[in-house]
Amino acid sequence: MPTAPPPAPTTPTTDALVIIPTYNEADNIGQVIDLVLAQPTPISILVVDDNSADGTAEVVRSKQSTASDRVHLLERSGKLGLGTAYLRGFRYALAHGFTYVCEMDADLSHDPDDLPRLIAPVRADEVDLTIGSRYIQGVRVINWPLSRLVLSYSAGLYTRTITRLPILDVTAGFKCFHRRVLETLPLDRVNSNGYAFQVEMHYRTWRAGFRMREVPVIFTERTEGQSKMSREIVVEAALKVWELRLRDLIGLL
Repeated sequence: MPTAPPPAPTTPTTDALVIIPTYNEADNIGQVIDLVLAQPTPISILVVDDNSADGTAEVVRSKQSTASDRVHLLERSGKLGLGTAYLRGFRYALAHGFTYVCEMDADLSHDPDDLPRLIAPVRADEVDLTIGSRYIQGVRVINWPLSRLVLSYSAGLYTRTITRLPILDVTAGFKCFHRRVLETLPLDRVNSNGYAFQVEMHYRTWRAGFRMREVPVIFTERTEGQSKMSREIVVEAALKVWELRLRDLIGLL
């Protein structure tokens, strides 16, 4: 049975938190944590684990033994989805006083060395949300088959056409929010998972009038573990954009 997470300090030792959802990422999460902790900008880590069967939570606890003030763990009862994991993480970040709240994958497709570049413009109050973009300044993806690249780029074009989102990488999952964005958005109304969750958060942030900026990053396809991509995730994202647009038009966003 999952154990209760250790209490985090009321006043965090850093002002930035990166939320990392996990499900069976034992092969990657230890290296990810080490790379985040090594950044010149001190960043805390919150792993939200969906009852992984491969020992992911045990790896995180081993890292807590030497960095308990910066490595935190929330364990959930089952595979409850990416969107709900991030929402749980957002509420944790707000409750524990973090100002800069990042999202990052656990599979090393996002380079932890890019975190300071995402945090810096938000810390400088130039923007309220930075987005690690695979498509700004050209296509910046490594080890994707052409079919996956075409699907991703086409999905972005489809989403931008319907929602008019002024960003190229609409499904990006590597980003940094200022806490005021998360305090303002109605998080209890966000009900999507997968790529649709990223689209919804971008759309709500934009429509609420917050400043967004894409920062070029290189996305590298995972080499360990199994991708969570599925047909259901793609379908959800395709339908969610219409729901968001219609809700916005009738004032129910």
